Order: sequence, then structure tokens, then C-alpha cells
Amino acid sequence: MSEHATLTGIAAPLPLNNLDTDQIMPKQFLFGIDKSGLARGVLYDLRFDASGNARKDFVLNRPDYAGARILIAGANFGCGSSREHAVWGLQQAGIDAVIAPSFGEIFYFNAQNNRLLLIALDEAVVAALSALASDAKTNQLTIDVANQRVSTSDGTHYAFDLPQRPKRMFIEGLDMIGMTLADSDAIRAFEAKHEALHPWMKIDLPALRNKQAA
Repeated sequence: MSEHATLTGIAAPLPLNNLDTDQIMPKQFLFGIDKSGLARGVLYDLRFDASGNARKDFVLNRPDYAGARILIAGANFGCGSSREHAVWGLQQAGIDAVIAPSFGEIFYFNAQNNRLLLIALDEAVVAALSALASDAKTNQLTIDVANQRVSTSDGTHYAFDLPQRPKRMFIEGLDMIGMTLADSDAIRAFEAKHEALHPWMKIDLPALRNKQAA
């Protein structure tokens, strides 16, 4: 079984409903031309005050939650604009999974394409997990992706649904591009069959390149 089949780590409670992508990744951190350096901006206005000082009472600034890999969030997490930087930033900050009652639709698919694991559970279950995560003695969770269940430190298990595509991507360590390349043989076979049936649609790439260069 792949090393990505299970995820064990500290879970940080962030029970805020409608936490949108503008809050997850504020606009002032979107000026770079690549994905680097986004961890600094994650939840910036929650982590720091107006003077740039860390808020000691914010969960991700507390020593008990250093290295947290899982967020226990409120409903409609990731709503708002479609900025993919919100996903990249969370991952760069060390977050591998978010558990919530529901997610913003665009954020949900951005997360899938980048291997950020999103788990939707009943609101009462999320509240129970958040309560456990609020205590440093019980704030560790194990997510068994292969068998689709979340386990608490006291041995309680909660099953969750996960579509096959993101499940395979997470377990095999693939992002959207890697997932496509993993199917290269099937893509080439389809292309060959399609061109055999419709030869007039075949593109001679070398000839096209020579024509463009002329």
C-alpha cells in the first residue's frame, strides 16, 4: 500500500462557517508569478493583528498545534473567489487535509486537482472532532484514505465518501497533471484508434512546425 494511503497528524480546530478564499489567502499575497512563498499569507488576518504581530490565541499560532496537518473547519469552507492560491498556500503551510460539513464548489475541485484532501462529514460529527481537537491530549487524528475513515485518539471511527479520482490521486501521490500522464498509454491508444477511423483529422506536427518556422 502506498505511503499516502493513511495520514496521521495534529488536527487544528477552526470552527468558522463561510471562511472564504479571500480570508484563506488575502489578495496582497497574490502578486508572485509562481506558487512559492504562499504559506506566509495563509489566514493572515486571523494569524496576525493590524501591526503584524502574531495573535497568540489563534489556534495555528499555539505551540500545541505546531506542525498541524489537518484542519477541522466550519461549513462552506473555501467559498468565495476561485483563487487556486488558497489551496497551494494551505499545502505550503503543511495542511494535507480539511474536514468540514461542506466546501465551496470551486475550492473543492481546485483542492482535488492539487491533492489537498477534503472530507465532508455530518455537522454533528465535525463538531465532535473539533471538540476533541481543542484538547492537546486528543488533537491527533488518523485518516485512512484507502478505507475512507477518520479515526480519533480514543479509537472512534467515522466513515466518509470520497470519489475514486481524488482518492487515487492522493494515494498515488499524483496531481492533475500526474494523473493525466498516468493514463498516457490509454490516451495514445485512443488517439491511434481515432486517427485510424478519421485519418483526415490527423495532424502532422513536424510538417506544421516546419511550416510555422518558414
